[in-house]
Parts: sequence; structure tokens; C-alpha cells
Amino acid sequence: MIGENDLGILLRDMQPELHPGEFVFCSLDPQTDPAPVRPLGSFREHEGLTVILPKTQADQLGLPYAFVGAWITLNVHSALESVGMTAAVSQSLAQAGIPCNVVAGYYHDHLFVPAADAERALEILRDLASAKNA
Repeated sequence: MIGENDLGILLRDMQPELHPGEFVFCSLDPQTDPAPVRPLGSFREHEGLTVILPKTQADQLGLPYAFVGAWITLNVHSALESVGMTAAVSQSLAQAGIPCNVVAGYYHDHLFVPAADAERALEILRDLASAKNA
């Protein structure tokens, strides 16, 4: 299944979905056994293994974090080589003063915004999609 490349279609059909709960980014020391961690996502960096976890799991494991976010999935199958979607979404949120961490999955893009801004971010994304439907 090939993902969508057309920016207009991607924005029009993104169908942002807010997942329940709060999520955090943690960095595990390279020497740490990650076995007890059940991440939503991870990325290995020189400094350690970055993991994205439900806040409740990080708290249970005693893992430190600095950012508590809400998770929004853009439910359009975007091609990994598509151009402009991340920029358009990030720009719309940035204009409202909302920071955004974007994680690209194989099928969808996932946004992590401050938990306190979740509903406002969702509204901005829906407005962006509606503008493309007009």
C-alpha cells in the first residue's frame, strides 16, 4: 500500500485523533536494560535510547522526563517521502504558540504537543483540514 504524496489531500484527509492519556520522552542510558520498558516508539542516539512512553509507565519505572505531552495521530496514510505536511502542521501550531514533536510512522504521522494545549492543537488541525475541504 503506497502512501499519499499530494499535500492538499494529506491536509484535507488528515483526521487528527487525540489519544487519551499523557506521554513523555525519556532517555535511557546506553548501559540500561530496556527490557521493562514498553515504548510507543524509540530512537537510538549517541547519548542513549530515547523512548516515548505513557507518563504512568515512566512514573512506575522512576524514569525522569521534562516534557508531558498529548499524542495526536494524523489518520491519513502519508508517504514517507511526501513533502510539506510536517511543515504545514508545524507552522499552523507554531503560529498559535504550540510546540510540536513529530514522529513519522510507516503509515501515519504522530504529534506530541504539550498536554495543556491538546484540545487547542486538535482544533487548529481540524481547522487546517477544513480549510483544505473548502
